[in-house]
Amino acid sequence: MSLTKIIIVGGGAGGLELATKLGNKLGRSKKAEITLVDRNNSHLWKPLLHEVATGSLDDGVDALSYLAHGYNHHFNFQLGSLTGLDREQKNITLAAIYDEDQELLVPERTLDYDILVMALGSKSNDFGTLGIKENCIFLDSPQQAHRFHNEMLNLFLKYSADANAQAEDRKVNIAIVGGGATGVELSAELHNAVRQLNSYGLKKLAPSALNITLVEAGERILPALPVRISSAAHHELTKLGVRVMTKTMVTSADEGGLNTKEGEHIDADLMVWAAGIKAPDFMKDIAGLETNRINQLVVKPTLQTTVDESIFAIGDCASCPRKEGGFVPPRAQSAHQMASRCYSNILAMLKEKPLKDYVFTDHGSLVSLSKFSTVGSLMGNLMKGDMMIEGRIARIVYISLYRMHQIALHGYIKTGLMMLVGSINRVIRPKLKLH
Repeated sequence: MSLTKIIIVGGGAGGLELATKLGNKLGRSKKAEITLVDRNNSHLWKPLLHEVATGSLDDGVDALSYLAHGYNHHFNFQLGSLTGLDREQKNITLAAIYDEDQELLVPERTLDYDILVMALGSKSNDFGTLGIKENCIFLDSPQQAHRFHNEMLNLFLKYSADANAQAEDRKVNIAIVGGGATGVELSAELHNAVRQLNSYGLKKLAPSALNITLVEAGERILPALPVRISSAAHHELTKLGVRVMTKTMVTSADEGGLNTKEGEHIDADLMVWAAGIKAPDFMKDIAGLETNRINQLVVKPTLQTTVDESIFAIGDCASCPRKEGGFVPPRAQSAHQMASRCYSNILAMLKEKPLKDYVFTDHGSLVSLSKFSTVGSLMGNLMKGDMMIEGRIARIVYISLYRMHQIALHGYIKTGLMMLVGSINRVIRPKLKLH
């Protein structure tokens, strides 16, 4: 009897947690063959990308190697990008891999599956806005975060070397489109970076030299969170000196900045687009599976796709309905919960038992404003409604969300050791990655 082949495409928060759990349960005892597919060699928790972009996190230290993790947790890893899916033959096609000189390293290959889990995550949605792709940086991958980091350091260096900068009252102009968690956290993190660089010796570069504009099309920033949190974050950002523009539509971008619907031109030396999400474009109608307008796979409450029961979808690439109406929000905590439910449903499927529905539990949301503040709400079973928390307590809880993800991957002992190493590194390393 051949082993059940389970393939997970996408090694983000949900995909990697699921591969780890299945590997520990089924891979260790040789009850199934688990393969994780991703186009990168290492994993970095997506909510931390804004910290990589500003240099407050060194991904060389915090990134996790899929190959090594797979070996430790009894699953296989295949490097590659998904290009095709054949539901009749039950296989997926991975694109060929080339090096920098376009030399072929690995030819195109197909992998067979019995159960397939799509955990491809999402990318920023530019809504077809003119000039965005050419002039803005997206923060969807570590490569893009590195690009932002390099351009930011170059910009700050150029400013600090400019003899006329202060005399002519020039500023470093950075525009961020999208008032969600990424946009808000990045705005605060940039202010922290400037303060650090100033203390390291770039004396001309003071917080007053930084001119950050945060543009949001909706009524308020952080639209997914309660109004109280949104206004607390708005107040904190304004206090830092960030210009927050709500109800502002960006119609196009050019080399010099952004153009709004009202006819205003926002000057920017560096532009980040963090507005809206969509699943990767090739997902649209892939192998006849049902997708929505933003390319997400439509799934049943059991997380199986509506057309094919042997294919599951979790995380940002899944459009999962909620009993109370609407859909599960694209957040790290929903990917974490979906991975747990998908895991128990795959085990039930293998034992031919009935599958259970996924129910999203909102544990609240937290937004970290770098070193300055953290605001958020916690929805607990202990109290009615939600509890607003700020400051140090919120910061601790915010960090604990990442620790939960680490515990799901490494267990308690290893995570404890990582925390210890992290606290040592904070003493011996610079507070900002400068290369």
